[in-house]
Amino acid sequence: MGNRKLMRNLPGIKKGVILLSGGLDSVTTLYCAKSKGYRLTALVFDYGQRHGKEIKLAKKIARINNLNYFVKKIDLSWTKSSLTNRRIKMPSGRNLKSKSIPSTYVAGRNIIFLTYAFSLAESIGARKIFIGAHVQDYSGYPDCRPEFIYSFQESANLGLKSSKIKIVAPLIDKSKTEIIELGLELKVPFHDTWSCYNGGKRPCLRCDSCRFRMRAFKQLGLIDPILKRNKP
Repeated sequence: MGNRKLMRNLPGIKKGVILLSGGLDSVTTLYCAKSKGYRLTALVFDYGQRHGKEIKLAKKIARINNLNYFVKKIDLSWTKSSLTNRRIKMPSGRNLKSKSIPSTYVAGRNIIFLTYAFSLAESIGARKIFIGAHVQDYSGYPDCRPEFIYSFQESANLGLKSSKIKIVAPLIDKSKTEIIELGLELKVPFHDTWSCYNGGKRPCLRCDSCRFRMRAFKQLGLIDPILKRNKP
């Protein structure tokens, strides 16, 4: 935990849990939830991802926004993913509209993350769980599909005492370009987000995540601020 205490059950406060990775999408989701008046507790996961730099930035974003946060370390070393196994080649050149599952897929990741989130939400009296899944993600990742998210919500509530917790995915129907447009309106500090799947000091500019991000900024006539900060 980020050296903070759990929020007390104060009346009139809209409490939520945010799955915060430090990436562009999750941080925009955080700012979207804040704009709706939610007081958030963040969940950050260290699952052995090679792009561990995102954890550092997730904690920074949580501190900037004065959020309670937990960093949970979990072992997913059995998964056959290029995000957790450096011997598996990182994909590049994937088509935006492709429905094939890329090697960056981590088996059951959102099932695990959301399970933690429901436990935390019930414990602190939060009624909403915010997740940054969106249309580009669920074209390749089965655990980002709307039908999974809302089916999981129903199943999880059957096993809880409160049974009134909802998953909110405010970006679910938005493209990466639309997400950046929303983030600009909400004054999201994109320079403090991280999307590159490789674990370098600077974005690799080759992995699919880098390519999709750069393309979206370019479509808006902008230079990705993270590139300005991380020049070779």
